[in-house]
Amino acid sequence: MKRGTDEASGSLFSYVELEERIPARQPLRMIRQVVNDALTSLDADFEAVYTDIGRPSIPPERLIRASLLQILFSIRSERQLMEQMQYNLLLRWFEGLGIDDPVWVPTVFSMNRDRLPRLLAE
Repeated sequence: MKRGTDEASGSLFSYVELEERIPARQPLRMIRQVVNDALTSLDADFEAVYTDIGRPSIPPERLIRASLLQILFSIRSERQLMEQMQYNLLLRWFEGLGIDDPVWVPTVFSMNRDRLPRLLAE
């Protein structure tokens, strides 16, 4: 058997879609579909509580999906969640982030997440 080389790839670009990297039998596929359907049904509620004025927040759909990931993967803190979302393609795919999309600052994520229930309660 010939020994393979241990050379790092110098590829700058990937031509494989993130969607293609997730196996068809990955259990999160079904969960993601159910969650996205539920979030779509809440779209009018989200529209009603957010304003067009000011700085854009993290979309409520993304806050909810990220919080669900935190629960499903037993991630202890928002800081660890953001760290894992930085490099875990499965988490990025579930969240709807592209490979090059920035991950949120943990404190901003926490503040936005904490505001969400108050907004919906009003």
